[in-house]
Amino acid sequence: MKSRVLAGRRGWLLLRTATLRAAAAFLMLLPSYALLAYVLLPASWHRFQSRSPRDGTLTYTAEAIPADPLNVALVGSRGQVVEAMRAAGWLPADRITLTSGWRDARSILFNRPYPTAPVSTHYLGMRPQDLAFERQVGRSPRRRHHVRFWCLGEPADPRKTVWIGAASFDTGVGVSRFTGEVMHHIDPAVDLERDRLLSDLEAAGAAESVPRVVSFRPGGNGRNGGGDRYFTDGGLGIVVLGAREGPGPD
Repeated sequence: MKSRVLAGRRGWLLLRTATLRAAAAFLMLLPSYALLAYVLLPASWHRFQSRSPRDGTLTYTAEAIPADPLNVALVGSRGQVVEAMRAAGWLPADRITLTSGWRDARSILFNRPYPTAPVSTHYLGMRPQDLAFERQVGRSPRRRHHVRFWCLGEPADPRKTVWIGAASFDTGVGVSRFTGEVMHHIDPAVDLERDRLLSDLEAAGAAESVPRVVSFRPGGNGRNGGGDRYFTDGGLGIVVLGAREGPGPD
């Protein structure tokens, strides 16, 4: 009996020692990982990619890596866009700050709700997105519908402002295949996300008309800024916003 107790204690001590060693190794490697994934590799990619001409139908990451294809556009004032998206069940994403970033990390780690979690910054040309919206799926921001918009000029009539955007669906959290940064991975069927957004806006009574440009960009396959594959028919869904006529989705 005594030998069994001693053996149990010895096993527990060995397990504790192994756990402490693993934790110490992790803490020692963490600064190296952070330096590589968030400084050295992004800087290398930016230096390499910034020499290439930019495609006006794609968004780009902060490292100048081609990201998501533009696939949707709204026509209306900023106020109309925000009201229409809210009515369709899509909420404005919070800006990236230390507070929102920490809350986002906790919500993903502990599977807690954060329906307005920030989205990463993408660029059209050299401009970051003007607006971003999302619709959380499940308990946390691990899975979510999301879209970024850029304002194309300021016409005399704000209701004729064009907001071009890129919609995609986040399927989960992982690491970038290019830099190793923690990021969301997307569903490759980006056209389905475009069509989902159009349907939500129509169901909310926010769409005055829904024309479509069939060949806005070449159709086919591509990779986004995290290395995820996507495929698209190259179409651009357009929603001309008007006064809402319905209560919107639940």
